[in-house]
Amino acid sequence: METQELHRGRLIDHIQLVVRDLPASQKFYSAIFEVLGIPIGGTADDYFWADELFVSTADSQAAQGALTGRHHLAFQARDRAMVDAWYKAALANGGKDNGAPGERPYHPGYYSAFVLDPDGNNIEAVFHGAAKRSAPSVHITF
Repeated sequence: METQELHRGRLIDHIQLVVRDLPASQKFYSAIFEVLGIPIGGTADDYFWADELFVSTADSQAAQGALTGRHHLAFQARDRAMVDAWYKAALANGGKDNGAPGERPYHPGYYSAFVLDPDGNNIEAVFHGAAKRSAPSVHITF
């Protein structure tokens, strides 16, 4: 994906996480995004981004204020196998178990896994069960 091209999915336009150890976070997110088929869109000394997620250091110009603590972020997976592979990649690249892959009681067919990223953010991959999308994403070019 080129830097002047974006794909947007559902409700969220973007999320920024401010992290303590950017290389550790980039290793973690690169690994789990590879499983999800999401490329890293760009990098610099004090940030990287992929689709709707922007990750920066606390001293980055893009970060304002102090570290705010734990956040929850959920990524969509295409099927249960992708959730399982995502979980393995997360654990192998600095993530800590926060809920092994399995069905959850949120709604029928909700299958997910949870890990804590290197900064303690609660990161999830979820497959909502069989569903039909009107489009894979919204494609925006500049």
